[in-house]
Amino acid sequence: MRRRTIVGAAAGLALARPSLSQGTWPDRPIRWIVPFPPGGSTDLWARLVSEPMAAELGQPIVIDNRGGAGGLIGTEAAAKAAPDGHTMLFTITTHVQSPVVLRRFPYDPVADFAPIGKLGVTPLVLCASPSTQGNSVQDFVAWARGKDLSYGSYAPGSSGHAYGQMFSDEARLNMTHVAYRGEGPMLQDMVAGTVACAFHSMAASGGAIRAGRIRPLGLSGTRPLPSLPQVPLLRASGFSTRFEFSGFIGLLAPARTPQPILDRAVAAFRRVVESEAVQRRLVEIDTIPAYLGPDAFREDIARSLREWTALATELNLSVQG
Repeated sequence: MRRRTIVGAAAGLALARPSLSQGTWPDRPIRWIVPFPPGGSTDLWARLVSEPMAAELGQPIVIDNRGGAGGLIGTEAAAKAAPDGHTMLFTITTHVQSPVVLRRFPYDPVADFAPIGKLGVTPLVLCASPSTQGNSVQDFVAWARGKDLSYGSYAPGSSGHAYGQMFSDEARLNMTHVAYRGEGPMLQDMVAGTVACAFHSMAASGGAIRAGRIRPLGLSGTRPLPSLPQVPLLRASGFSTRFEFSGFIGLLAPARTPQPILDRAVAAFRRVVESEAVQRRLVEIDTIPAYLGPDAFREDIARSLREWTALATELNLSVQG
């Protein structure tokens, strides 16, 4: 019987698969904690994956947005949830970044979670607000130098926070950090001209960029974006290799979740993220598909934690959470 809460032909096909041989999980709706408010890129990626995965598993997936403290609030809730497969965490690199920078470790980013899979990565775009001048990073820097300005980040201790500080330091600007509780609120203030610049994901800011409401100046990472061919990598614009730091987007379960549940979740997640429809949609929102299974994803999380700890130490990047 097709469930009323799941729509589309894919749902019917998924529900037609035999499930009794795979145990009783899931026997009720599944909750995915997203540790940021609605409207940001993490929320968008989670919703993109959750609908077809709900069809695969035969139960609705409810997105539970729990923003605050750079993602620590929602992540801690996920770490402490019952390890029964009905609560999972859809998160990004702040999973390892915020504890380091806020100097609070309410969870162990590696040991307290069982990775389900990595969705991909995304570069961040340095964007300027309409209250500023300059259509290139060089012109923006020339205009901004000597002024008292501010830059935003979607969370204290995030890549956006570090990149903003590095940009201000390397360009010799006088910029104050303004932390937000997610990318959605930051984007609203950017469009309003409240902050001068910020590093955004294209998944959340692409519409505002295409509409000309904010201006893209440079890219983090190592690969240019096909949708922004005129926007150079910051490394190619004379900035340091520190802007090449690469993180992750992915799904985790609480540690001690039974292996049969993990196995089924891993298989469903892989089918979804490697499907043609999801791959196409990721590219459309400038997200680089980069699936990793549980073991490789765990290693990637540990690598990100090591690299971020070194970078945060170098920058003396710490904030009060």
